[in-house]
Amino acid sequence: MPIRNLEPKALWNHFADLNAVPRPSKKEERVIQFMMDFGKNLGLEVIKDKIGNVVIKKKGALQLANAPTLIMQSHLDMVHQKNGDTTFDFDKQGIEMIVDGDWVKAKGTTLGADNGIGVAAIMALLSSTDIAHPPLEAMFTIDEETGMTGAKELDGSNFSGKILMNLDTEDDDELSIGCAGGIDTNTSYNYKTESIEKGSVGYEIKVKGLNGGHSGMDIDKGLANANKLMTRILYTLRSAVDIQLLSFDGGSLRNAIPREAVVKIATSRENSIQIMKEFQKIATLLSNEWITKEPKLELGIHECGYTEQAAVEAGETHKILNALYAVPNGVYRMSPDIEGLVETSTSLARVIIQDGKFITQSLQRSSVESTKDDVANTIRACFENMGCAVVQSGDYPGWQPNPNSKIVSLMADLYREMFKEEPQIKACHAGLECGILSKHLPGVDMVSFGPNIRGAHSPDEKVQISSVQKFWDYLLEALNRLN
Repeated sequence: MPIRNLEPKALWNHFADLNAVPRPSKKEERVIQFMMDFGKNLGLEVIKDKIGNVVIKKKGALQLANAPTLIMQSHLDMVHQKNGDTTFDFDKQGIEMIVDGDWVKAKGTTLGADNGIGVAAIMALLSSTDIAHPPLEAMFTIDEETGMTGAKELDGSNFSGKILMNLDTEDDDELSIGCAGGIDTNTSYNYKTESIEKGSVGYEIKVKGLNGGHSGMDIDKGLANANKLMTRILYTLRSAVDIQLLSFDGGSLRNAIPREAVVKIATSRENSIQIMKEFQKIATLLSNEWITKEPKLELGIHECGYTEQAAVEAGETHKILNALYAVPNGVYRMSPDIEGLVETSTSLARVIIQDGKFITQSLQRSSVESTKDDVANTIRACFENMGCAVVQSGDYPGWQPNPNSKIVSLMADLYREMFKEEPQIKACHAGLECGILSKHLPGVDMVSFGPNIRGAHSPDEKVQISSVQKFWDYLLEALNRLN
């Protein structure tokens, strides 16, 4: 079935239109113009603030014309990630979507349901002529995925509403009332090099096929990190065979669990049999360890040529691998107050070793500022200990739950009434914009919800069709209760 024939048609058609527009973080010019044209073509008030956020305002409709003004918010940018064997130009091509049973997916790339479904839902309300809704202040922010720049630089004077609905969660039975803050840790080191031994043979080692996913929402699933697996492979091989490290390229995005890593090494021809033997040992070990969580894990090695002019000096290789092995990754601390909530985590998102430079990117998250500082200092110490320059930036606050929230109470009661089950009212371990927006919109009562999305930030991303219908029905009825 074509995407545009799915129900609710208005939402899916707007999602298809949106996904035809390339919209990577930091490059939102086209989608900003797309949203401004959309609002102006409807004859609505359109504002672009100084950072690039788009605000579209619409008067209330039908029986809700005089209801209190509602702020609705989603972000315009999406994570652009593809499988290694997928040919796709994110700067020029629209997302290629397919229907697979009850799910919409993309062909080898991220789908953009995060947060495109939320954007499309708001667009459907703005373009509607027969849906009752209160006066709307639609807030479309930019650069959520790589720094929440739009939320941080928001001009709060453009809004008068005292209730905000953020449509950016990924489980349709969940009402988010709080979230983690975060900080980026970026490191760099100029390593010494040495000549590649004459007569050496080059080998390429690959880790691929991992689940990947969102480094906040999925960090508690016990998934493998390609950078950490590759480090373990190199550490093991180097303990058994004389090798020279030529390059390391692992991970892709700061907020995605790394799915793939590629390394090049060199060793003497005499070590060829032993290197393959040792690799098979560690590959079998890792495959057995991860068979449950990562059944599609692929570990490979093959002989290859190399263009590198030099290798990482032996002593430097030792320091680098030690640092990568020692750096924490995954859940750092569970919340002692909210059962099942990850309080603090860290993810080693990116590793690059090439042309005399060793670079890493990692992201630390926590709903508690003091433990966010603690884990960030832990990562800093690991890398400073080997001489890296460490820069920590992009610090943003969490969203503290409000136990007396009227909109949360309304949404929870409505969920019980409509679906005859208890909603999951929880804080999430991801950087939602609400925490930052609350600084610009003091006193605004906030809640976040959305349909079922799986594999966000990875090429396995998908959104459930039946859940989108459930989300839409829930949203429309919630608007009626705001009168």
